[in-house]
Amino acid sequence: MVVLTPSLEDRPCHGGAIRTARMADIFEGMTSKANRAASESKSPTAYLYFVAGWLVPGAGHLLQRRWVRGALLFVSITMMFALGLLMQGKLYAPNTGEVLDMLGFVGDLGTGGLYLLSSAAGWGQSLVQVVTQDYGTKFLVVAGLLNFIAAVDAHSIRMGRKP
Repeated sequence: MVVLTPSLEDRPCHGGAIRTARMADIFEGMTSKANRAASESKSPTAYLYFVAGWLVPGAGHLLQRRWVRGALLFVSITMMFALGLLMQGKLYAPNTGEVLDMLGFVGDLGTGGLYLLSSAAGWGQSLVQVVTQDYGTKFLVVAGLLNFIAAVDAHSIRMGRKP
């Protein structure tokens, strides 16, 4: 036996027109948000927050006046990078040799300005010989990966994909 139920518009109620108007408002809000995000993605400054957040940890959030989040990201990523260098961790150089070295380079490159500064200064170029140096190398890579995530987060907030 098949039981058919009437749709919301077919049911006798006093709020049918109100319900339809609310649905129209919801769909209009969704389309206007999508149109705004599409128009912002085509603007030349759409990736400014991503690049700023990549170069200086937390800068993408600071540009959006999210002071606490930006400061926390700056302090945590910079301290993790500094601790990695203090443990004499190795910074990976760009190469096409081993896959793990290439992935380590991508992770290190994630710290942006910190990586460029420390590479120019010659820091983190020693060979890993003790366990603390290996831990330091992991700190450097994780700091870079965390900075990539923070930069993408700043971009997503700017685009309206995240509150």
